[in-house]
Parts: sequence; C-alpha cells; structure tokens
Amino acid sequence: MNVTFYGVRGSCPCSGDRYRRYGGNTSCLLLQIEGDEPLILDLGTGLRALGDVLLKEARAVGTPLHATALLTHLHFDHILGLPFFGPLQDPGARLTLHGPAQANGSLKDALSAAVQPPTFPIDMDEFRGELITIDTRDEDFSIGSAKVMARAIPHSGITLGYRIEAEGRSMAYLPDHQAPLDRRSISDAVLELCHDVDLFVHDGQYTEDEFSTKAEWGHSTAAFAVHVAAESNAKRLVLTHHDPSHDDRDLDRFLTQARRLAEAKSLDDVSSAHESQSIDLGRV
Repeated sequence: MNVTFYGVRGSCPCSGDRYRRYGGNTSCLLLQIEGDEPLILDLGTGLRALGDVLLKEARAVGTPLHATALLTHLHFDHILGLPFFGPLQDPGARLTLHGPAQANGSLKDALSAAVQPPTFPIDMDEFRGELITIDTRDEDFSIGSAKVMARAIPHSGITLGYRIEAEGRSMAYLPDHQAPLDRRSISDAVLELCHDVDLFVHDGQYTEDEFSTKAEWGHSTAAFAVHVAAESNAKRLVLTHHDPSHDDRDLDRFLTQARRLAEAKSLDDVSSAHESQSIDLGRV
C-alpha cells in the first residue's frame, strides 16, 4: 500500500514562495494497491496534477483510465479539482465516486449543481468519460482487494471519514474533523475508523489560538490530532488540511510543537503532509 499526497491544504488553494515546500493545492491523495485500479481520496485542486500523471500512464498502455474515488464531503476545497481531472476528457474513461449521501437529493445532483453555468462554463454531463456516483452512508464495502469502512464524523455538514485496509496494512483518512470544545472527547465513529491503523491522516488546520475563535468552523488542532492518534493506538500520524494562512515556516514550527507533546511519544512518527510526499506502508 502506497500513499502519495497531491493536495494538503484546506479551505482554499494558495501559492507563492512561502508555500513552496508544503504546497498549496487542496485535499487529494492517491492510494496505490498492487493489482488494483487507482484509489483517490478527495477531489481538491491537487486532483488536476494527479490527473496529468494518471492520464499519461493510461495513454502509455493504450487504455482509458478506470479509477475509484472516496469523497469525504462537498465543500469546495474537496471538489474543485473534479472538472479539471484530465482523464475524464477521454471517451471510455470511468471514475466511480463514493461520497456522502445528502439530506436532499442525490450526491450526483449536488455535484452537478456545483459544476454547471454560471459557476462553471460547462455541465458535468459534458465530460467525455463516465462519472458514476454512489451515495454512501455508514457502511463497509470493498473496492478491488481493499476493504473500506465509511463513517459519519463531526464536521460542518454531512462528512465521512474512511478506513482502508489492504495488503495487511491500514490507514484512516479524516482531513476535516470538528474537535470538541474540550479537545479531549472523541466520537465512537472516529475511534472505530482509527483503531490500530498503520497510517492516520488527520486534520491539523488550527493553532490553539485560532481554534478559540473558530471553535465551530469544523476543524482540529494538531494537539487534538495527536490525542486522537494516541487514544486510537495509531502508529503513524500525518497532519494535513493546512490552513492557507500558514506558510512553510509556520508548519515547521507547528510540527515541532506537536512532536513535543507527551502523547506523541506513544506514536512511531508524527509528520506534516506535503505535496509529492509518498509513504510506502509495504505489505504483510
């Protein structure tokens, strides 16, 4: 199981020299499992660059891309890359998208409402490739050889966290997670997703000071991420969904502070996600 980060920002993309090392694209990961189709986590602006890579690989073998994606929720920073995903311009390409079932209407309806005039120049139905949407709730299912667990987690709006198990390894993906006011209590759903995982990718958007003024904006602090990882017996924590106001030096400082926390001592590693970072979990 190999994980590569193509977008690690939250809220909105950013650019400039101050963001060079960590990157400025919003949430998107690629999970590669031997013998399986590509598995994509979230459709933020990092999806455009990922699409370039996957399109090149597909054309090298002469077959349109078939891939699956897991979408956590429908905030703009997690879907902005969808209409710029190059492989969907190829006839015969197929992207199967699991995402949170909506309170009103279907997942496809919600995405179509975002990708249409006047907010976008074309309708989603004009993609040459096929986009298959699957309304997902609290459930367990398989994608290729991978076992996937989806659970509703605390955030602003309907949001799923995911646990993926394959090749004897496991990872949990919670890029948007509303920390409680006490920054100690953890929902049963979150603990179920993260229990004993080899890799835990978690929201670390706010500092403690920022959280005090944005406590209900849907996100976590790095300290709360460390706490959740320690309580769930995760092995490796990767902080993600970096705030666009935090530059490379800020993120370096926040990471140093997180590693010094007492609960971090129970983890094998604490790191901060950056674009192009690849983590090979191997296989058992």
